[in-house]
Amino acid sequence: MLAEVLIFVPSVARFREDYLLDRLERAQIASLALLATPDDMVAPELEEELLENAEVLNVVLRRDEVRQLILSVPMPGEIYGTYDLRDPSAFELIRDAMWNLTMTEDQVIRVIGTPVRGAGEVIEVTMPTAPLRAALIDYGIRILILSAVISIFTAALLFLAVRRFLVKPMRRVVDHMTAYAEAPEDARRIIAPDAGVTELRDAEDALNSLQTQLTTALKQKDRLAQLGGAVAKISHDLRNILTVAQLLADRMERSEDPTVQRAAPKLVRSISRAVNLCEGTLAFGKAEELPPTLSRFNLGPLIDDVIDSETLACTGDAVTLVSEVPPALAIRADSEQLYRVISNLVRNARQAIEATGQPGQICVAAREEDAEWIICIRDTGPGLPPRARENLFTAFQGGVRKGGTGLGLVIAAELVRGHGGALELVQTDAEGTEFALRLPRSSAILDAAAE
Repeated sequence: MLAEVLIFVPSVARFREDYLLDRLERAQIASLALLATPDDMVAPELEEELLENAEVLNVVLRRDEVRQLILSVPMPGEIYGTYDLRDPSAFELIRDAMWNLTMTEDQVIRVIGTPVRGAGEVIEVTMPTAPLRAALIDYGIRILILSAVISIFTAALLFLAVRRFLVKPMRRVVDHMTAYAEAPEDARRIIAPDAGVTELRDAEDALNSLQTQLTTALKQKDRLAQLGGAVAKISHDLRNILTVAQLLADRMERSEDPTVQRAAPKLVRSISRAVNLCEGTLAFGKAEELPPTLSRFNLGPLIDDVIDSETLACTGDAVTLVSEVPPALAIRADSEQLYRVISNLVRNARQAIEATGQPGQICVAAREEDAEWIICIRDTGPGLPPRARENLFTAFQGGVRKGGTGLGLVIAAELVRGHGGALELVQTDAEGTEFALRLPRSSAILDAAAE
């Protein structure tokens, strides 16, 4: 509508100006016919015909500083207004055109202009407004029809353009989303961005990235489900095998050999932990995670067991394991699960140091604060690479050692959360790595986490 106004209003104003200038030119031609006769006299019938052809009522021509009425017929009424076309402004032309267009009564107006070809100084005519208004309306209707045709044509082009560049690509995106929703595991249904519009291309790129990540995650979950089934079967058979080994270890405890008597308790505890691990794995495969069995115990012996086990696994004397746990420090937790967490962290540190071929040290320290127990595992290894830091607690992505699965820290963090605590990476750089295991002392928090 704004375009219509910007086109229609100036066009009508220009048409009115041309219309009035044409009437002035016709009136000048009619006056020249009179001036060409002897004594500037013509018959009344000819004078009336000249004015009728010029569509004016009278003509006044000023020449040589003399204002002279050249042609005239009786005036039907008083002059309503005067319009000077010698140097009008655009605002005046538009205002007067709108006034003439809306005036319903026939009025008499005076029009002043400059004669063409130097035929005088000023020419004035009086004319009725009815023919002018009829001409303006006719011209306005033609302009509106032309504008409507142009608008319809433009709207059709716009419709086709929107359909081609927006609607079809959007429908394609919707169809891709619908097809992908039917089988999100099928990578062939991931959208391939090809939109020409930048915004739609960005949306397709985002959808492609989202679908790719979702398909990868679904495939990974499917592999995890298959792996879980396989692990459950292995754990079931392994539990049976370990049960036999446990019976044999129990008999070894009754041996009178001093060396066997010293090694037998550790062997029994190790086999018991392996059996518990198998049972926990079977329960996890059934989506029935066992809650921690909370009891109060001295932390020092548990740390000593971890250090003894890892010392036996060390290759050479490259790694030194140290315990800085206060002898009287007692905590409330699940001893078996806590052993798995600390053993996992110490084992990771030992393997990282051994991979460098340089000597190093692993220190397990613990302290008691008002609200929590804190167990720190520090090592002097090479530190974690950036990729491992970004995916530290993500299954199958946080592994550092070649051949590792990246499940150790994930399981450890889950076991600590079951105690209502948190496993945190305190620092890692070229000087080494430190993890902090925080366990709350509040019984309410522990019980809630266990539930």
